Parts: sequence; structure tokens; C-alpha cells
Amino acid sequence: MVKSEDGIRDVRVVGGSAGSAESDRTEPLPEAMTGKASSAKAAVGDKPVFAYIASLPQPQRGIAEAIDALAAKTVPDLHRAIKWGMAYYGAGEGWCFSCGGFAGHVKLMFVNGATLLDPVPPVTPVGMGKATRGIELAAVNDLDELQVAAWMRQITSVPGTGGARR
Repeated sequence: MVKSEDGIRDVRVVGGSAGSAESDRTEPLPEAMTGKASSAKAAVGDKPVFAYIASLPQPQRGIAEAIDALAAKTVPDLHRAIKWGMAYYGAGEGWCFSCGGFAGHVKLMFVNGATLLDPVPPVTPVGMGKATRGIELAAVNDLDELQVAAWMRQITSVPGTGGARR
């Protein structure tokens, strides 16, 4: 935690490995989605996503862990990556949804959620495309697993977004 003018703020450890001088650097979690969620470098695979999630402070870490576990349980052949400073998830040949930690909440965003999901998630993020929709979660208990799993199944079943291209 870091003290700022407006009180205590969440921070995340950036770079390096545990115990290194580089791992002692921190940065505040962004207040709002106006571009990259973090300075995490783009990388494909489980390991960089798990490292990104582990770098988040609580309660964001717990929320992101719950979303990741739900995705692994819900989406067959799930693949993970870090893109634009957030965890991205896909199946088939596409990236379908993302999870990013911000000050006070985690954003779970679905690519083309405005046109592909029923019901349409309520949050329209800044800088992620006009059709992207999602939810903001301030606590693990805010995660409606049944609804989110339904959205994950819907979004990964669409050819070109998450399903196999035809």
C-alpha cells in the first residue's frame, strides 16, 4: 500500500522476481480504463498470466484468480496471454475476454459482448472497442459465476471470436 493525497491506494509489484531489487518497484493500479491496465509485457501462455494475477494486490488478486479458475473450468482448450497490460483468454482461433486489475475493482470485458452476449453485460469500457462490454467487480462475492460462465460459453462458441473458423 502507498499513501497518496486521497488516502491509501492499492499498488502492484512490477517486474523482477521475488526478492530482487526490481521486484521492489510498485505502481498504483489505474483508476479507470483509459488504455493499458498495467505495465505487464505482452506474452502468450499460462505462466505470464499467472504472474500478472499474482502481482495484483488484494482484493483484485482474489477476484482475478476466481475469474481465471472459472474460465479454466468453463472453456475447453482455454489459452491465455498478456495483451495491453491485462490477462486475455481465448479458445479456438480468437481472444474472447480479458481481465484487468484497477484501483478498487477488476474489469472483466468480453470482445463483441454488445452483439454476441445475452444479456448484454452493463459496462462499456473506454478504449476497448465499441462492441466490448463487461462487468466491474469490487469483491469476489460480486462474481456471479453462473452468469459469467454462461457469457464465457457464449463468447467462445462464435467462429472467429472464440470458436473454430469455418
